[in-house]
Amino acid sequence: MHRIGVIAVPPVTAFDLSIPELIFTAAEAGGAPAYDVVVCTPQPGVVATTGNVSVVVEHGLDILREADTVIVTGSGRREDFDPAILAVLRAAHAEGRRVASICTGAFALASAGVLDGRPATTYWPYTDELARRFPRVSVQPGVLFTDDGSVLTSAGVAAGVDLCLHMIRSDHGAATANRVARLAVVAPVRHGGQQQFIDSPLPPERGTSLGETRAWALERLDDELTLADLAAHAHTSVRHLTRRFHAETGLSPLQWLLHQRVDRARELLESTTLPMDQVARHSGLGTAESLRQHFTRQVGLSPSAYRASFTQAPKSRRY
Repeated sequence: MHRIGVIAVPPVTAFDLSIPELIFTAAEAGGAPAYDVVVCTPQPGVVATTGNVSVVVEHGLDILREADTVIVTGSGRREDFDPAILAVLRAAHAEGRRVASICTGAFALASAGVLDGRPATTYWPYTDELARRFPRVSVQPGVLFTDDGSVLTSAGVAAGVDLCLHMIRSDHGAATANRVARLAVVAPVRHGGQQQFIDSPLPPERGTSLGETRAWALERLDDELTLADLAAHAHTSVRHLTRRFHAETGLSPLQWLLHQRVDRARELLESTTLPMDQVARHSGLGTAESLRQHFTRQVGLSPSAYRASFTQAPKSRRY
């Protein structure tokens, strides 16, 4: 079983700390739990949070010797980290294990030197600070998360969920990650390049979200959906639909549909032996040639190469 070691840096952000436990423990491989999640901190016991509650952490940092992946979560601290935390992060990285951060946890990775020469992100109010203090880090201010092989970072709040789902997808495939998303009642896997915050506040009135329309479209990806179809379901104009879609997802309606269709194709390539023309039809991408073009552009592999890599359900691996 793949062990996830989570570091709570006082004062820890309680929501960020809960994300790995919630997401990873919902994943199964071959009918058995895919991950074991343990939380640790430099001084076990009561750990202060950034809010009005405290949490009890039973394990010290020595537990990380048994971890395959080490995640440092968000904290109210962005400098003057406990040297022991920086040491275990450097050691895990040097040993080739996967290391990741959620939200402001990126400052701990940067302080340990793990992010030097790598792309990274953090919660958007702090991206300028991260770039200023750590000029050797290639800060990506607008993305949900970054993945540079064995080093990953996420933006703030719910982007930590996206990062954990992305890691599950890398370990066990799209179908498993999407199943976890459904169990956790969160959005399906979102791409790291999607913007991390909404440009303008959403109106407070009820019924303005396009969530129901997106859910409706997900059930009809193999149909020839048009902007007019989406607008009709949302009971709005095409112009307003496009504006709201971009505000809520960072993508135009047709870009969002294309991402979802490629995701559906990934699931079908991983979990079925359907020929390429049927994969294209069931995912709404039309023809095998259209599937090849869109899939290769978005994923970086041809559909056949992707299937060859993922036909056998990948096992949880040590980085």
